[in-house]
Amino acid sequence: MLTIIGERINSTIRRVGQAIRARDAGFIRGLALAQAAAGASWLEVNAGGVDNEPESLAWLVCEVQTVCSLPLCLDSANPEALHAALAVHKGTAIVNSVTGHPEGLARVLPLVKKNRSRVVALCMDDRGIPNTVERRLEVVERIISAAGSIGVAEEDIYVDPLVLPVSTNAAAGLLLLETLRAVKKTFPRVKTVCGLSNVSYGLPSRRAVNGTLAILLAIEGIDALIMDPTDRTLLSQLYALEILLGRDSRCRRFLTAYRAGLFSNAGHVTESGAGGRLLAGTGQR
Repeated sequence: MLTIIGERINSTIRRVGQAIRARDAGFIRGLALAQAAAGASWLEVNAGGVDNEPESLAWLVCEVQTVCSLPLCLDSANPEALHAALAVHKGTAIVNSVTGHPEGLARVLPLVKKNRSRVVALCMDDRGIPNTVERRLEVVERIISAAGSIGVAEEDIYVDPLVLPVSTNAAAGLLLLETLRAVKKTFPRVKTVCGLSNVSYGLPSRRAVNGTLAILLAIEGIDALIMDPTDRTLLSQLYALEILLGRDSRCRRFLTAYRAGLFSNAGHVTESGAGGRLLAGTGQR
């Protein structure tokens, strides 16, 4: 099953930003517990745009890990904030993120190495986000090379192929999928990750767009998704997809998650109401 990174503790969400500024520990802890209960494997924490980001991000780490044992994905472009958060983080963190910008590589990768963290590598550099697969691969290769030169293993790198809003670029989804395929083929030892929310920016019914992208990415074998784990409909679809793609032997993970109450009951069909006769020896109706 792919790794789910819970996205809800993010200061760009107005209520969360307010809670961080007010140091509302109860609200933040509640978000952490809800996402953990929903089946997240990691939790992302973001304090960008809040005064004194280093102190705020470290506070988030402490509050979340007070009530939750999940490791955290530290979402910041500020090396000082990453340093402060890593100093109080328990266990292995994911640093989110580093780009191909030389200054960022020089400041972030040593933190990753020193703290034995994992790191998200964005397919962008000081020239922005490339508009071709080939240019994005060049950036990834540069990041992997720089990481390897100081002893960060490829297996600890999560490449984010980057998705832009389809509302402004109709080809953004296709470019994302093509980049993901190319990364997995060219750099088979790295892992891959993608956040869903950017793709639907500016559109109505954003959950429908985000959920469809999640399914496409999962089919392509992405390793991790940054998403809302409390979206029970999407979560159940992702677990079901693992069965249909032959990745869940005897449906064990699906059944375990279902029994844990992680799924939506929408569309539930009882045996008596399923319709059709099971074809003997085929498992089909």
